[in-house]
Amino acid sequence: MLLWLTFFLGVAFGVAARLGRFCLLRGLRQSLGLDGAEPRGSAPALQAFALAVAVALLASQGLQWAGLVDLGNAQIVRPNFSIAGVFFGGAVFALGMVLANACGARSLVLLAGGNLRALVTVVFLALGAQASSTGILVPLRQWFQGLAPTAAEHATVSQALQAQGWSAGAIYALLAIVPALLLMAYALYRPALRHSPVQALSALVIGALVAVGWWISATVGVDPFDPARLTSLSFISPIAETLLYVQVAVGREFDAASAMVLGVLVGAGAAALASRTARWEGFNSPAQLARSAIGGWLMGFGGLLAAGCSIGQGLTGITTLAWATGPAVAGIVLGSVLCLQLWGRRT
Repeated sequence: MLLWLTFFLGVAFGVAARLGRFCLLRGLRQSLGLDGAEPRGSAPALQAFALAVAVALLASQGLQWAGLVDLGNAQIVRPNFSIAGVFFGGAVFALGMVLANACGARSLVLLAGGNLRALVTVVFLALGAQASSTGILVPLRQWFQGLAPTAAEHATVSQALQAQGWSAGAIYALLAIVPALLLMAYALYRPALRHSPVQALSALVIGALVAVGWWISATVGVDPFDPARLTSLSFISPIAETLLYVQVAVGREFDAASAMVLGVLVGAGAAALASRTARWEGFNSPAQLARSAIGGWLMGFGGLLAAGCSIGQGLTGITTLAWATGPAVAGIVLGSVLCLQLWGRRT
């Protein structure tokens, strides 16, 4: 049951992300005037991402408020972390994302439509993440994680406020409703997103799917004597685990993370065929191949160090209100903007 639900969660994400061209990097490019299809200052993709964050935050924290999930038990939440290490991981991920011209999730979506550049990115992302998890990059990752480590008494902002006597309703209003309204105001104030209903609907669906993912992992197939950490939409470790399963399936279980990755490929592929946007795409030069490979490797290392990607931290992680998510997202956004300013016109 858990595998089927996470598979269809991935299918829904794949369809929405493909039809709405959902991508943080694309939005940042638009905001910097590097997307020729949009005038400078018009960034419907960034507005769509903000709308998705608003919906995900409202819905996920709403589940927390109702007592249906405990986001403090999310896999991405950690009380002990290195601010410098997490920030650097986000920045390295951003560099890889700009080089490859797509994040991990976007690469899966593009691959499903026949983009072979994305195939190279996905494979090297998985290799980089696996090398950082159990391979030759482990000492380097551990060194960064040991830079000025921080031990927070409470792993999330909501836990800290709750310890000070705040009610659940007040925490929800301050940390979910207010930020969500501000994000929605940004998303809908400018007309670009309002004039693109497909992108807006895609954002609404993807934001809701984050909360659905939390609910699935909290309620379906849970062993009361050994409860698993909660998970939702995230792609660095799941892509790595999926590639590893493809290579050494004997003796390994096909888990929910791999089911989600497979679902994204199926959903995005179906959407590409239905919208007649599926087509084979390759490399224009050896340099483009190198950027896809190096970018994927950097995203694998940086994403594992930052405990998430532009989706896993920039969208899903934010809904947990974890302290560690702040520097990770800052690294991803600031790193992306800097790299786009330096090399954006060449990629």
